[in-house]
Amino acid sequence: MRKSVIGILAHVDAGKTTLAEAMLYKTGKIRKLGRVDKGDTLLDTHALERERGITIFAGQAVLELDGLEVTLLDTPGHVDFSAEAERVLQVLDYAVLVISSTDCVQSHTLTLWNLLQIYHIPTFIFVTKMDFARASREEILSQLRRDLSPDCIDFSEDCVDARSEAAAMCREDVLEKYLDTGEVSDEDLGELVGARMIFPCFFGSGLKLEGIDLFLDALRRYTVPREYPNTFGAKVFKITHDPSGTRLTHLKVTGGTLRVRDELTLDGQSEKVSAIRIYSGEKFVTADAVEAGGVCAVAGLQNTRGGQGLGMEQASGDPVIEPVMNYRIVLPPTTDAKDFLPKLRLLEEEDPQLHITWNSHLQEIHVGLMGEIQTEILRSCIAQRFGVDVTIDSGRVLYKETIENTVEGVGHYEPLRHYAEVHLILEPLERGKGLHFATRCSEDVLDRNWQRLILTHLAEKQHLGVLTGSPITDMKITLAAGRAHLKHTEGGDFRQSTYRAVRQGLMQAKSVLLEPYYSFRLEVPQEQIGRAISDIRARNGEFSAPEDAGGVMILRGTAPVTALNGYASEVAAYTGGRGRLMLTVCGYDVCHDADAVIEAMAYDAESDLDNSPDSVFCAHGSGFPVKWDKVPEYMHIESCLKKKEDPYRPVLNRRNFHIDDKELEQIMTREFGPARQTSNIYRPVRAKAETQQTDVALDKRRKYLIVDGYNVIFAWQDLKALADTNLDAARETLMHVLSNYAAYTESEVVLVFDAYMVAGNAGSRFDYHNIHVAYTKERETGDAYIEKLVADIGKNYNVRVVTSDNLIRLSAVRVGVLRLSAQEFEKEIDRVHEQIADFIRTLRTQKKSTVADAMERKRG
Repeated sequence: MRKSVIGILAHVDAGKTTLAEAMLYKTGKIRKLGRVDKGDTLLDTHALERERGITIFAGQAVLELDGLEVTLLDTPGHVDFSAEAERVLQVLDYAVLVISSTDCVQSHTLTLWNLLQIYHIPTFIFVTKMDFARASREEILSQLRRDLSPDCIDFSEDCVDARSEAAAMCREDVLEKYLDTGEVSDEDLGELVGARMIFPCFFGSGLKLEGIDLFLDALRRYTVPREYPNTFGAKVFKITHDPSGTRLTHLKVTGGTLRVRDELTLDGQSEKVSAIRIYSGEKFVTADAVEAGGVCAVAGLQNTRGGQGLGMEQASGDPVIEPVMNYRIVLPPTTDAKDFLPKLRLLEEEDPQLHITWNSHLQEIHVGLMGEIQTEILRSCIAQRFGVDVTIDSGRVLYKETIENTVEGVGHYEPLRHYAEVHLILEPLERGKGLHFATRCSEDVLDRNWQRLILTHLAEKQHLGVLTGSPITDMKITLAAGRAHLKHTEGGDFRQSTYRAVRQGLMQAKSVLLEPYYSFRLEVPQEQIGRAISDIRARNGEFSAPEDAGGVMILRGTAPVTALNGYASEVAAYTGGRGRLMLTVCGYDVCHDADAVIEAMAYDAESDLDNSPDSVFCAHGSGFPVKWDKVPEYMHIESCLKKKEDPYRPVLNRRNFHIDDKELEQIMTREFGPARQTSNIYRPVRAKAETQQTDVALDKRRKYLIVDGYNVIFAWQDLKALADTNLDAARETLMHVLSNYAAYTESEVVLVFDAYMVAGNAGSRFDYHNIHVAYTKERETGDAYIEKLVADIGKNYNVRVVTSDNLIRLSAVRVGVLRLSAQEFEKEIDRVHEQIADFIRTLRTQKKSTVADAMERKRG
C-alpha cells in the first residue's frame, strides 16, 4: 500500500483539530465527531490539552484513502509551541496549512509558511470556518496570494477551468499538454504540488463537514508517495514517556524495515528495539515491523534525541525556531535543585528547546521558553509528573554572544597523573550561522580518537560568552593542535582542556552582545503612517519604503524584540482597532543597548568557576593554576596562528616541554634505587663545577639512554652470533660495552631485558658497575616496560631510546623523547670505542698526567 505522512498546521484557534476530526470521521476512523470545547477529540489526548482546548503536543492517527495509507500528524497551533511543530516537519511528506476565514493570514501563519518553505514541504491549504466568513472566497484567495504566494490556486469544483489554466502556466511541458488537450492531468498536478510550484486551496467547514470529501479526494489524487531505499534509515522527531515511565522514541522509517529486536548503533553504543507501537490518538497497537514510510514509537532506545538520524539517515540541522526568553525556575525550599535537575532533564529530552541549565554563578535553574502560555503549561507538567509546585519568574530576553576577530584559545590540564593540551582557532561567522566545529590537526600530531573526543566535547556543552554569560553563536571553532600523554591522558582530561581552550579564546577576543530581533509587518490606516514610522525609528527598527494596499499602509522591517514587546496593543489603541502588527522572530543581531545590558547583568567571567578560562600545569610532581593571560608563557605547543607558512602545524614550545633534572632523577630512583658512586677511570673530577648554581642549557644536562637489550643483541651481528651459542655471554658482553659507553659519555644507561616467558618471575632491578639493568616480570614484555618508563619521563630531549621496534619508537615520538635504531647506536658505539682508544693512548704518552687532567683536556 502507498504511504504518506501528512501534517496539519495552523495558527491557534484556526480550526485545525476540528478539521482533523472531520477527516478521521469521513474515513471511518472514528464513529462520532469529537469537539474541542467538549474535550473529546481523538488527537488531543493530554489532560492539559483537553482542559485548555488547545493542542500542546503533536498527535498521531492513521487513516486510509482508497489505497493510500496516511499517517496524520496534528501539531500545536499556539506560537509558544512552535518548536514542537517544527520538529514534526522533519518527517512530513506533505502539509495541510489550515487558515481561519475569520482571521485569514496571521503572524504565526507567516511563521509556519516560512518553515514549510525552509523544509521544502509540499503544501495544501484549507480555509475553514467558511460558515462564519466575513469575506468572500475570492477576497480570501486574493489575500492568500498577496501574503503567502501568487501560486495559491482555488481547487473548488466550480473552478476546474481556471485551475487548469493557472497550473499550466507553471511549467512549459504542462502548458504544451494543456494547449493540446485543454486539461491538466492528475499526474501533472501531483508533480506541480510536489515541487511546490502550486498550492491547492480548498474552502469549507470542519465542524459542519463541508468541503471535506473534496479535500480528501484531492489528497488521494495529488500526493505522490516517496521512493525509499532498501538500506535501513530512520529520522527521530520526538521523545516521550508513557504513563508507566517507558521512554518512547517517535520516528519515521526512511529506508528498509525496522523490526523488533533489531540492534541499532547510537553514539557508538548498541541498543535493541524492544517494542514497536503504532499510535492513533492515545491508543496504540503493537507491530513486529515497520516498513519505510511508516511512523512509529519505539521502546528500548535510551540514547536517541530529536532530529537524530539512524542508520543511513543524516541528522537534522539546527532548528529554525528558538526561544527568545529566559526564565528562572524557583523550587520550594524543601526541594534540592541539584537533585531535581535530572527530572527536568526528562522534560528537556521531550522538548530540547527548553535548554534547561544550572547557573552556578547565581545558583539558579534557567529555562528557555517562548512565552507566557508555555510557562503555565510547564508549571502544570512539573506539578503533574513530579508532584512539585514551582514558580517561574517573568523572564528576560535570552541574549547571545559572538566575536569579531579570529583568536587562538589554549587549554592545558595537567594535575598530577593527568595530561591534555588543546589549541582551538575561533573565527566569527555570518549572523544566523550558529556554531560549526571542525579539525585541521594532523593525525601525526594527535590521534584521530582524541580529535573525535575533542569535537564531541565542543558539541556537548552550551559554551557561555564572557560579556554576560550568555550562549555563544555564529562562530567556527577549529581544532588546530593538541597533545596527549601516552600513559596519563584520560578522556576527562580533554574535556577540561577543551572547555578551557574555548573560554581562554573568548577572553582574548573582541566579543559582541547579540539580542533577538523581530521581522514585523505593520498595517495602519494611511493617515497614521507618520506615527508608525516615528514609533519604529524610536524602537531602533529598520524598515523598507511603505506600501500602499488600497488605503492601508504596510510597513515591513526588523526591530529588537525588547523594543516591540507590547507595541501591538499600542497600535490597536492609536488606530482605533484598524491597525495590525504581525511579528516573526527572525534571528539575532547586534544588541542596540549592549553597554546598559552588560552593566545590568554584572557578569564576572573570571569568577565563573564552572567555565574557567585558566589552565592547570604541572611541575615538581604537583599541579598549579595559570591565569588565562599567562597561559601562552607555559603552553607546551607554540601558537598556531603565528605560523604563517602553515597556521595549523603545531610546533613544540621548547621552553616548557621538558621535565627538570630532579623529576627525572626521582623516576630513575623509583626504578633502580638511590644513585651510588662507582669507581672507573673515566669519571672526571668536577669539584668546582658542582659547587656552582647556574642555569644549564638543555644540551648540557645529564643524558639518559634506555636500551632494548634483546633487540640490540639480535640486531648486532657479533652479539647475535655469540647469542646463538651462549645467550648469557651475549648479555654480559652488551652490559660491558654499555658500561664503558656510560662512563666515557657521562650518560645514565638503563638496559632492559624481556623476561616475559619466565614462570614465577617477579622481575628484578640491579646495577652492573655504572649502568642500571632491568629484567621484566612474568607476562610483562620489554616493550611494555620501556613504553611505561618513557611515558613516565615524558617529553625530554636528553632521553633517548635505543631499539628497532617500531611500536616503541612510535611511543617515543608521541611522548617526545629521542629514538635511535640499534644499527645507528652500533655506529655510535664504534665511534666511542675509537675515542676511548685515543684517550688511553694519550694517557700512555703522558705518564705524569693524572686521569683528571686527561679528562679535562678531552672535554676542552
